[in-house]
Formats: sequence, structure tokens, C-alpha cells
Amino acid sequence: MVSIRQTTYPDSLPDFRNLGVIARVLVAVNAVALGGALFAAPDLAQAIDRFAQVAALVEPLLLACLVALFVLSPLLARLPYWTGCAAVMALVLLVTVMLRAGVTAIVAEPPAELGRMLVLAALISAGLLGYLRLRARAYSPALAEARLQALQARIRPHFLFNSLNAVLALIRRDPKRAERSLEDLADLFRTLMSDARQFVRLEDEIALLERYAELEQLRLGERLRLTWELDAAPSDALLPPLVLQPLLENAVYHGVEPGTGAGEVLVRIERRGDRVLARIENPYVEEQQHRAGNRMALENIGERLALFFDAEARIDTRISDGRYRVEIEIPYRVASR
Repeated sequence: MVSIRQTTYPDSLPDFRNLGVIARVLVAVNAVALGGALFAAPDLAQAIDRFAQVAALVEPLLLACLVALFVLSPLLARLPYWTGCAAVMALVLLVTVMLRAGVTAIVAEPPAELGRMLVLAALISAGLLGYLRLRARAYSPALAEARLQALQARIRPHFLFNSLNAVLALIRRDPKRAERSLEDLADLFRTLMSDARQFVRLEDEIALLERYAELEQLRLGERLRLTWELDAAPSDALLPPLVLQPLLENAVYHGVEPGTGAGEVLVRIERRGDRVLARIENPYVEEQQHRAGNRMALENIGERLALFFDAEARIDTRISDGRYRVEIEIPYRVASR
């Protein structure tokens, strides 16, 4: 069996501004506190009472640490992994000391010995960092698999051969347009072979969409009618590469090609506050939906969005008034300067 050598990526700290990471930290710390209360108490009633007492101490510390990590997350992300882990541990211990000093100044008796608090904070922090690292590594094979599935879903043989045949038909009649089409095809494949782990700017993804649309327009002619609504699109927004192009390809493949007449495909991208919303619509006729592969591409995109944005991204589909609509919503992020 021939093996495929995969590129290995260095460990990196989690994004402490991500809602999924924040939720996992909250759940994990409270689960540890609840488990300790259940283990130490002789019955359930005393365990609940003990957990309430522990929570009164843990929750302010936990929230203070999350706020500090949220604020410093961009700086921590620039550090090497192990240096970043040490910085996170030092930050948690510093917040613990400061919070205990504040509580001591207010009440006569400190809530717990400083040494014990620091040990517990260090152990829990190390455990969470280890868990998040293992989780990221566990997803690495999924990322590689997603990339291979994406290539299979996006580069369909019929699209490649039909595009090349259409270009060949143009070489004598319109050589300049044939040359531009070959350049568009080369740009599309160059992007497909690029590093799928890196973010790209939305303006580059839109440019790729336009190149792909020109190739499909070359094949389908007047049958393909494209409507672009991009005036509100934030060109500097970051997103995973090749998220929108497979959706446009699906819209053409499932919504326009099976029909006999013209089909309108709508591409709308806009910013709403701190979110970026992309919508692609195409005609939907149930009797013509005999082609497979649409769900595979959608599941692939959903998986990649989860890998990049965790719980902060969504993908929805719906059918209404003879139109098939796919919506993607991601957080609005820009490159750090």
C-alpha cells in the first residue's frame, strides 16, 4: 500500500477568544469541582453544599483567568508553544495570587491557603492545556482527510474535461479568451493545491469564485445566469480556503446543469456586525435531483469550519419557493498587523 506523507504542523495554543474553547474550560473546571465535592462528601446533600462553597471560590478565579486570557490571546498566540504554555501557567498563578490578596483584604480569614490554591490552579491549568493539545492533535488526521475529501468533491472529472474541451473549442475562434480561461483554470488548481490550514482573505476567495464562474460560463453559456451581491462583503475578512467555491460548484452542478433552460445562481456576501454571512442560492426542482455528492461537500465544509472556528461558525441549508439556499456564517476576523 502506498502511503501519503502528510505535512506535520507544530503545536499551537488554543484561541482563548473562541467560544468553544471558553465553554470547554468552564465545563471542565466546574466538572472537576463537582467531582471533588462528590468524592469528599459522604452524601449527595453535603456534596451539593460543598460544591456551592467551592464554586463561590472557584468561579471568580475562573472568570478572572478567562478574561485575562481573552485579552492576551493575540500576544500568547505569537509565542512558541511551550513558551506560551509557561506564560499561560504564569498568568493563571498571578491571577490566583492577586485574587487571594484581594479576598484577604476584605475578609478576616483567607478562603484557602495560598500554596494549596496555587497547586490546584497549576494542576488544572496543565490538565486543560494537555487536553486541548490532545484534542488538536486528534483533529489533525481529520484535517488531512477533510482536505483529501475536499479535493475529491471539488475537482470532479467532468468539470476538468468539460472545461478543457470548452477551451479547445475556443482556441481558433477566440484565442485570447481561451488563454484567459486556461489561466483561470491554472489559478483554480494552484489554489486547490495550496496549504489548506492557512486562512485566506475574502477578496482572494471572491476572485477565485469569479474565475470559476467564468469557466462555467464558458461551458454553459446563457444557461448560467449569475447574480453577484458583494457590495457589503468585507474584503479583509479571513476564512478557510475553498469554502465558497465548492458551494458555487454545487449550485451549478445540481441547480443549473440538470435543467434544460436558464438557471439563476445568487452569490451574496455581507458583514453583519462581528459576523460574515455568505449565501449561495440556485434553482431546485425535485425531479431533477438525481445526482449524488452534494451532502459530501456540505459535510466536508461543515467539518472544516468546525476545525477552524470551533463553535463560532455555522452552515445551514434550506429549500424554499423552488430555490436551494446554503448559508455560511463565520466570525469576522482580520489579519493581525
